[in-house]
Parts: sequence; structure tokens; C-alpha cells
Amino acid sequence: MTIRRAFADLSVGQVHYAACGDASAPAVLLLHQSPRSWAEYREVLPLVGARYRAIAMDTAGFGDSADGGMPASIAHWARVACELLDALGIAQADVVGHHTGGVVAIELARAFPDRVRSLVLSSTPFTGEAFRIARARKPPIDEVAPSEDGSHLAALWQKRQGFYPPGRPDLLEAFVLDALKVGHRVEEGHRAVASYRMEERIGRVTQPALIIHATGDPFASPHAEELRHHLPQARIVDIEGGMVPLPDQMPEAFAQTVLDFLSTLPS
Repeated sequence: MTIRRAFADLSVGQVHYAACGDASAPAVLLLHQSPRSWAEYREVLPLVGARYRAIAMDTAGFGDSADGGMPASIAHWARVACELLDALGIAQADVVGHHTGGVVAIELARAFPDRVRSLVLSSTPFTGEAFRIARARKPPIDEVAPSEDGSHLAALWQKRQGFYPPGRPDLLEAFVLDALKVGHRVEEGHRAVASYRMEERIGRVTQPALIIHATGDPFASPHAEELRHHLPQARIVDIEGGMVPLPDQMPEAFAQTVLDFLSTLPS
């Protein structure tokens, strides 16, 4: 199935997205982790696109999307995602988010409830006060100091290596490519997540929800039950062996989990 890439002219400038499937089918919007891009869903798009209009966007300021000079924030990214729905003539979508994308999905559902039919939250942290305190005490996740000899590129690789499956250098290469494209703003997504006061917003999220629990993801795995506590309408599905790069590590399992959930929703 062909993936088609395009740009939409939005308030921040040109925003890039990739789409797959029948344009008349119900829409599924896929939101990536930081500092990745739509490419995180490259293998997922055709699988979801077989039944839906699957759209993976580059969050404003990531991938090939402009940032409009706006400060990085979850609320800002959610507004731009809604603008993309407007530009594509999509009245309502099922929204899938992984890591940072899941946090953006929650804000999108809160701020624009009529535009979101359901949520799939993959490896999504609950960013309450305890999360913010813990994050403030830890070093940057991806930020490395530039070096003249290029050793910072190896350092960037090594920061993520322990959270990626062995024998899959292709996944780390994809991460490094996206991280280099973001440049000095590589940590912005993590900082935006860490400052998002989810506890003040999540109570307004009432859409049907699925929480995907990647069992090998130490960052988000501990948050699944806490997230469900705040989303009593949600259920949790485990993907055994899933790690930080879940959508491109296990695209078939990821896509099938999404499709199984969407099939339970009223048409």
C-alpha cells in the first residue's frame, strides 16, 4: 500500500505528514515520540491504512514540520494537530500516540473533545507532580554536548542503546537521523512532557481509551496502572517484549492491537 507524503500550510508554517489508505475511510491520526518523526510509524501506516485513513504527522518542530518560532509545549502541539485535521477536512479522528505523542493525544482529547473519537495511549507517562519532581532530578534524556571529532554522535547512540532491542541497529539509526534533524532542540519534547500538568487535564478526557503497555519499556511501563486510574474507561493491553521504539520495533503487533481496539468501537 502506497504511503503518500505532503505538507499542510498551518499557523506555524508547513507541517509535514504521511498518509495511507482510502481518504473516505474513518481517520486515524498517529503522533510520535520525541525526538522522532512520522517515520516511527512507517511500517504501521500500511497496516492501519488497510482499513482506515491512517495519517502520521511530524509534530510541529520535529521531522520536516516547521515550529513557527513558538515555544515547545504539549498544548501548542495539540493545537497544531487539530489544525491539521481541519486542513485535511477531518471532523473526527481516532488518535494514537506513543510516548510524547500519547501526552499530546491526551491534550488533544481534552482541548478538542469533539474532534477525538477515541484514544490509544502507547507507553504514555502520567505526568503528575511526582513525575515532574523525578524528571527534574535526572540528567537530560537525549541531549549531548557537540564535539569536533563527532564523538557526540556515538554518545547519542549510546544513550538510547540500552532501551532498544539487541540486533536492531536499524532502529537506533532511525532515532539518530531524527535526533540530528532536530539539532539543538533534541531535548525540547522531553522538557515539554515534564512540564505538562496532566493531573489538571486528564479528568476531562472521557473518550474510549486503550493503554498499550510495552513490557520492556522502563520509562513508561510503570505508568500504565496510574494512567488507567485516571482514565477508568480505559483498558490495558500488554505487548510482550516491546521496548521504547515499539511502533517500529513491532509494527505488526502494534497495528493489530490498535485495529482490535478500534473494531470494538461503535461505528
